[in-house]
Amino acid sequence: MRVVGRMLFVSMIALASLGAMSQRSEQSASDNEIRIGNVMPYSGPLSEFGAIGEAEAAYFDMINARGGINGRKIRFITRDDNSDPAAATELTRNLIEKDDVHFMFGSFGTPGNLATRWYLNEKKIPQLFVASGDEELSQAKAFPWTMGWQPSFRSEGRIYANYIQAYYPRKKIVVLWQNDQFGRVLYKGIQEGLGDLNRNVLVDIAFDITDEHLEGHVSILKRAGADIFVFLGVPSTASKVIKLAASLNWHPVIIVNDASASIANAMAPAGLENSAGVISAAFLKDPSDPAWKDDAGMKDWFTFMDRYHQVESTNSSAALYGYAAAEALTQVLKRCGDDLSRENIMRQAASLRDYKPSVALPNIRISTSPDSYLPFKQMRLVQFDGRSWQPFGDVIETAFTEGAKR
Repeated sequence: MRVVGRMLFVSMIALASLGAMSQRSEQSASDNEIRIGNVMPYSGPLSEFGAIGEAEAAYFDMINARGGINGRKIRFITRDDNSDPAAATELTRNLIEKDDVHFMFGSFGTPGNLATRWYLNEKKIPQLFVASGDEELSQAKAFPWTMGWQPSFRSEGRIYANYIQAYYPRKKIVVLWQNDQFGRVLYKGIQEGLGDLNRNVLVDIAFDITDEHLEGHVSILKRAGADIFVFLGVPSTASKVIKLAASLNWHPVIIVNDASASIANAMAPAGLENSAGVISAAFLKDPSDPAWKDDAGMKDWFTFMDRYHQVESTNSSAALYGYAAAEALTQVLKRCGDDLSRENIMRQAASLRDYKPSVALPNIRISTSPDSYLPFKQMRLVQFDGRSWQPFGDVIETAFTEGAKR
């Protein structure tokens, strides 16, 4: 049972206990293992993203099989929060206070990470490479112990708006967006980027992740008579709406957000012929894209999947995302050397220079600094040709500015 008011009664014994807990955490990373905490939606409406945590666990198994990092083995402790911020908060506290993890890494979702941010920053515990593109999770000055990972959702939305402005400035637009913080921020970026062209948005519909009325939503959007259909949501829903649009003989220009731009998880289930022409923006390679069959980084990925993460499909974009994040964390921990203090972990994470994850798209790099906590600040526009994602245009530098007024 949780006691709501227990922080009001702090005794000398409690303070001593906290001190001992802190000491234990420092020692756990300086002996023979590094204990890492993580929270993922292995169940619930966003369970398709649990593949991120599963791949991270397998990656650390591979690292341990190779001798660990600087002589220390990784102990990756991951918990299921069922996409519930309250559960994420309690699980994170337990990971710190009971499981004695040294830091949190890669936990999924904006609401859960925002819910635990104050607690982790107050205790000066790294909250590294969180699985969210919300700008609030990369505010170096306000929250120096919290660092994001993927490109900003808001900036991603602006990329789609800029694409529409450049190629279809007079065309009518409809938007179907997921009714949560993820979908809202993406759509906000589009609205900001469109500016005066927001008048071209005929209809926008918000849907819940468990929505059973997708057919009705797509029918309404078709009847609006738009030329461009923007979808902002998860892959499983993207596949359904692309297929529904085709079944209604509606063939607009379709734009989907990066999280839904997966051949295996969205384009193929929707029908490759139905998905041909879909536009998105990306920063990582798609493991189901045959364009990468001879790529060295992807060959390592398939070897990893075969030896350490034997699941039904090696084509999960969510799993590749987890692999890339775990690879980057391994780089950070190697740079720490024998100094695995929490301060040094954050220092090394905030000093990555032109680092290229093996599965990032060509010419896309990671750079961080004490004033710039978002690792990925670049994306590429891509179009699906029915078989593969074809990049077009230059690498786009996203317009993310930490601490900017909203």
